Amino acid sequence: MHGNTQDNPEALELAALLCSRVCHDVVNPVGAIINGLEVLDEGGDAELREIAFDLIRKSANQASAKLQFARLAYGAASSSGSTIDLGDAEAVTRPIVESDKHKLIWNVPRLAAPKDMVKLVVNLVLAGIATVPRGGTVTVDAEADGDTLSSITISCTGTNARIPDEVERFVTGRGDWSEVTSHKIQPFYTGLIAKSAGMDVAFDWTGDIISINARRAVSAAPEARPSVVAEVEETDDSVISFATTPLRSA
Repeated sequence: MHGNTQDNPEALELAALLCSRVCHDVVNPVGAIINGLEVLDEGGDAELREIAFDLIRKSANQASAKLQFARLAYGAASSSGSTIDLGDAEAVTRPIVESDKHKLIWNVPRLAAPKDMVKLVVNLVLAGIATVPRGGTVTVDAEADGDTLSSITISCTGTNARIPDEVERFVTGRGDWSEVTSHKIQPFYTGLIAKSAGMDVAFDWTGDIISINARRAVSAAPEARPSVVAEVEETDDSVISFATTPLRSA
């Protein structure tokens, strides 16, 4: 790798790692669909076939939810427009959070906010889930300022809550690019999005509550922004493409 700071990642490797992350997220439900189809191919009694159909339905819904979330969290989310409805963001995020052991409380004003700000919100939710891996409640609070957000707070409570060191370092922009893997690309990408949105992110642990706080940067110099942002963009009904877009100085 060339360049070892979070300000200047390799564009191609960044796109490749994001691709690996998306594939990792959908491989299990897709594999389950294949298993269900194999059961149907083998025949069997009506009860077994119904179990297979149920597995296929649930896995297909799970794969669809994960792809819709990835499109929003890592991609352009739509082929046109520079804003995303925060209500739509909640609808896409809730199945991801509540599909396992977590509960989502969404206290975010409904407005069409800049894409990077919305992507920051949903990626911070993933960072919050990482602090309560055994399950818990993830609460999202945000304050609006015109057509954007001035602050975002993710509050997390749960059994054996903790702040993973690599998550905190990458999300707050202190991570080293040489450490990034497909398992760490999401918090790293969150740090890039925070810079692009002009937000400073900090973690706090008070009592049994872990908070991730994003506030407007006091001084967001153009050169402090990342040189590229990799996006997953849906080009038609079945194809998802990766693109790296240079960020222009203000």
